Amino acid sequence: MSKITAAITAVGGYVPDYVLTNQILETMVDTNDEWITTRTGIKERRILKDKDKGTSFLAIEAAKDLLKKNNTDPSEIDMVILATATPDMPVASTGAYVATEIGAVNAFSYDLSAACSSFLFGMSVAAKYIESGSYKKVLLIGADKMSSILDYTDRTTCIIFGDGAGAALFEPNNEGLGVQDEFLRSDGGGREFLKIDAGGSLLPPSEETLKNNQHVVFQDGKTVFKFAVTKMADVSEKMLVRNNITGDDLDWLVPHQANNRIIEATARRMKLPEDKVMKNIHRYGNTTSATLPLCLFDYEKKLKKGDNLVFASFGGGFTWGAIYLKWAYNS
Repeated sequence: MSKITAAITAVGGYVPDYVLTNQILETMVDTNDEWITTRTGIKERRILKDKDKGTSFLAIEAAKDLLKKNNTDPSEIDMVILATATPDMPVASTGAYVATEIGAVNAFSYDLSAACSSFLFGMSVAAKYIESGSYKKVLLIGADKMSSILDYTDRTTCIIFGDGAGAALFEPNNEGLGVQDEFLRSDGGGREFLKIDAGGSLLPPSEETLKNNQHVVFQDGKTVFKFAVTKMADVSEKMLVRNNITGDDLDWLVPHQANNRIIEATARRMKLPEDKVMKNIHRYGNTTSATLPLCLFDYEKKLKKGDNLVFASFGGGFTWGAIYLKWAYNS
């Protein structure tokens, strides 16, 4: 009996209609299109303007897109993992709500949070459930409404992030396709450099925290950039070395879309040409948990069965890692 591997068999995605361009941001904060583009590669990002809709709305739409395209009966899904840094609310699982709303009535669900590495870490979890033989269909969704935790007077953060969601369905494979290897890491010493101070158990919401504007994202950009460039490149190269493949053998790098310079540095380390690197940062900005699945969503028609893909990410905490996967279908 051949070994069961966990393959991605379908993808879906969703981004809001409203486009926040660099030109619009010029009217909001002291910045300009050239500065943003040169340092980040971002030209625009999508924003969920409806205040009555949260991350769950984005996740539900991405899941519906996947289910419709793949003609999948949601009642056949065994498990739903929601990778997110912006759940709808504390305590109540946003993933559980998403599963119910899409009709995954026979699935159990929960949230997985590892900042920008949430989807990557979720890939590892989904794969292990499939490989165990216990489950046949695991739906992994990466979704974040980053606009809900941004200060649009802070030009160091509001220019970077956008809202969006992407989804991937994992199923058993007996052809040796799917997840091949992973290398995931974390370092809690980095949590001071990318965080939200208040709202958690350490510093609960109060009149003082609101007055001090402590419920929005803070980032020490230089420190995060330095770590991200090094760590993403390190783990991506490790995937090649450990699996005895070269940049010539690799069909696609699927990098977290945090900064174009980080993406380019990772590609150079792997000796990859630009046409082997998935990029949509110019259109969406950093959608945190959604960047990797949105890359798959945008590039799905270019992927071929048997293609070698390396996924790489870096996030707050710090969290980072890489996964090597063989693509399982032709679009």
